[in-house]
Amino acid sequence: MIEKTPDGSLTVFSAKYQQHYHSSHGAQTQAQVVYLQGSQTHLHPSPRVLEVGFGVAMNFLTTLQDAVARNVPLHYLAYEFDPIPVEVLREYTHAHPMFEHSVWQQILQVWGQSFQVTEGQITVEVQVEDVTVADFPSDWATGFYLDGFSIAVNPEVWTPEFCRKVASSMQVGAHLATYSAAGAVRRALQNAGLQVTKHRGLTGKREFVTAEKVAK
Repeated sequence: MIEKTPDGSLTVFSAKYQQHYHSSHGAQTQAQVVYLQGSQTHLHPSPRVLEVGFGVAMNFLTTLQDAVARNVPLHYLAYEFDPIPVEVLREYTHAHPMFEHSVWQQILQVWGQSFQVTEGQITVEVQVEDVTVADFPSDWATGFYLDGFSIAVNPEVWTPEFCRKVASSMQVGAHLATYSAAGAVRRALQNAGLQVTKHRGLTGKREFVTAEKVAK
């Protein structure tokens, strides 16, 4: 079910997980503030983003819009175990400023399976597989978007073991961003060797977390 959020953007309610894909208080604001800016991807001259939970593509489209505006290369790698129906994805993203971009239009044509789309300096890969058994590239990501459903319904992407796997995929100096500020999540990220910082949250959400991979 598609719903409008207070910032004018849309979100989708997952019947499977009984949760919204993004903040119901402002999906586009969450993508911009928590993920794009929280991971410092908006400052990187050649970002390589790894996302767990491609969902309804708000984080991707926000990142694509930033890369196009700055005229910088972007490599975006996402893992999505349960792709949303393409009809819902098309309707959800129709009002986004990047909807007509040729990269997004190509993605809509191949959605539902693993794929790679490359056009100019933009490369997008979506792997349809279980992230807990997927092989992440080592020391690759400059920014990591950890955007699974909550720990209550999607605990497998918040465990200490999974967070160590996440950390191993990040370059030194890379930043992870996540909407979750749960104590168990912060501890798992810290135990994976990341430096964790809590930030003031968005309307309706008190805090979110970023984590940096520093040299040992």
